[in-house]
Amino acid sequence: MLRKALLNHLSRRRLLVSAAVLGAAGLPRLLRASEDDPLPATQRLNGWLESRYQFWLGRSPMEQAYLGLKSNADKWDNIGEAHQQDDHDRVQKELADLRENFHPAGLTPAGQLNYRLYEYRCETLLRSYPWRRHQYPVNQVQGWQQEIPTFLMNIHKVDTVQDANNYIARLNGVGALVDQVLEQMRLGEGAGVLAPKFAYTNVLRDCRNLLTGAPFDGAGMSPLWADITGKIDALAIDSAVKQMLRGEAVRALVTVVRPAFYKLIALCEEQQQRASTEDGVWSHPDGEAYYAHVLRVHTTTDMSAEEIHTFGLRDVARIHDEIHAIMTKVGFAGDLADFFTFVKNDPQFYYPQTAEGKAAYIARSKQIVARMRARLDEVFAHKPRAELVVKAVEDFREESATAAFYQSPGAFDGRPGTYYVNTFDMKVMSKYEMESLAYHEAIPGHHMQIALAQEQGDLPQFRRFGGYTAYDEGWGLYCEQLAKEMGFYEDPYSDFGRLSSELWRACRLVVDTGIHMPSTRWTRADVIAYLTENTPNTATDITNSAERYIVDPGQATAYKIGMANILELREAAKTRLAGKFDLREFHDVVLSNGSVPLTVLADIVDDWVKAKLA
Repeated sequence: MLRKALLNHLSRRRLLVSAAVLGAAGLPRLLRASEDDPLPATQRLNGWLESRYQFWLGRSPMEQAYLGLKSNADKWDNIGEAHQQDDHDRVQKELADLRENFHPAGLTPAGQLNYRLYEYRCETLLRSYPWRRHQYPVNQVQGWQQEIPTFLMNIHKVDTVQDANNYIARLNGVGALVDQVLEQMRLGEGAGVLAPKFAYTNVLRDCRNLLTGAPFDGAGMSPLWADITGKIDALAIDSAVKQMLRGEAVRALVTVVRPAFYKLIALCEEQQQRASTEDGVWSHPDGEAYYAHVLRVHTTTDMSAEEIHTFGLRDVARIHDEIHAIMTKVGFAGDLADFFTFVKNDPQFYYPQTAEGKAAYIARSKQIVARMRARLDEVFAHKPRAELVVKAVEDFREESATAAFYQSPGAFDGRPGTYYVNTFDMKVMSKYEMESLAYHEAIPGHHMQIALAQEQGDLPQFRRFGGYTAYDEGWGLYCEQLAKEMGFYEDPYSDFGRLSSELWRACRLVVDTGIHMPSTRWTRADVIAYLTENTPNTATDITNSAERYIVDPGQATAYKIGMANILELREAAKTRLAGKFDLREFHDVVLSNGSVPLTVLADIVDDWVKAKLA
């Protein structure tokens, strides 16, 4: 799972039209792009796009931090209702200005692509705005109760006294930010939308974990106090200054952060009492139309929920057949259910639930990444400059977090990309899936794709730092198969891990649509039962994942649809080019344009094929 920063991190927090969109009102009047030479018009468009990007970046202190910039480092983003309405108005104005002042026919091919992608983004944001009440500002996967502490701990660097003061200022700003979160929660309930009842249990646990330990209650140090104390102690400054900073941090935590999270806890407890046990968005006002919208946003296709459901059922059956071949290869006697029981329960497939076992998992993950890194030149002509590190998920959020995910690098501060693995429950982290996880989340998956996009200096910044779920996650899943084609997964059980990973994504097509389509109305229990019967995943993994699909509708369908599209484009290019096809060049074409909708990717690859055939 990709936890991407930059221009779409607000979307991850389910505020689809916030300050991270691109656009501004009050733009200067531009000359029409009517000259015969398309280059000046394209240069003017690119300059305009850059000015708009910088405008919006200036409105989002958190985006600046994700990029590795320290401007406005004492502030949080504004997510208030009036601010969101202002953003929406600006996007409308900007789209009108784009269409009035620039014309695709008068641009270079590169300029036409920039225009098309910018127009697509604005149109998507405008279509999303009416559905903003259907989002859940807090949930167990990507709610603000997680975003606030993880942002401070992982993104806010403290290299100087000023950085420490900015951290403390952000602690003092948590109260106002949480008030805006509460506003969004109440507005959602007023529109008839509450998160499912179970989600509040997880959110409340996260909040209470954050407030456990000094300087609050309980033994040990609370997560934020441990973080800011460690960062202050690492500064090469006078001990008296350190003591002063620690005192200010304690005051902010006790007088601002704790009361703010108490208010969040209180509202979550209230809403939990009123929340429904119905899990699908079909139960919300206009839920069917909303689900069609999020499927379109996440898949960047026009596939209907019914088409996705059918595709998933067909693919699950195919992968089951391939797993039967693995069973034969390893000499397993029994049926598919027996094999799933075997791999779930045999201790040979798991590290122990000890500190040593968790450390061993991290160490082995680093080895897998290093081995793949050594062979990247075989299939890639270009590699990113950004470094990659492997880390365990932090203690305070590990019980709610997914098994593994990626955090993109800081584009301007040298912060490496991070492959996070969750060692909370080692029975979830099987040895046979370690390779496929690393190839998806780290390299050649998300790290190759995101870091390379950030480093494409010839692209407008909105393309370098934007993202589309189907492209991003489709690429990650494609890389799991690419590793197979490179000769990895030498152990048959590791190859089974690759298939089980693909099976999981195919099952998502079935269960996501099963939950949210009004014609099926699957419950949480239905999802758990289907995944238990059709996958080898553990009960904990299945439960956490079922709850993820419920609170983040549509997102999980994008993986398999994106992978299938990339593979289809590659095989079609192979057929058309025959001996002229070059895999490294194909990967360059796919990666060098940044994250794009699948429809746009198809046109990019088609243009490449035509150029090679000309």
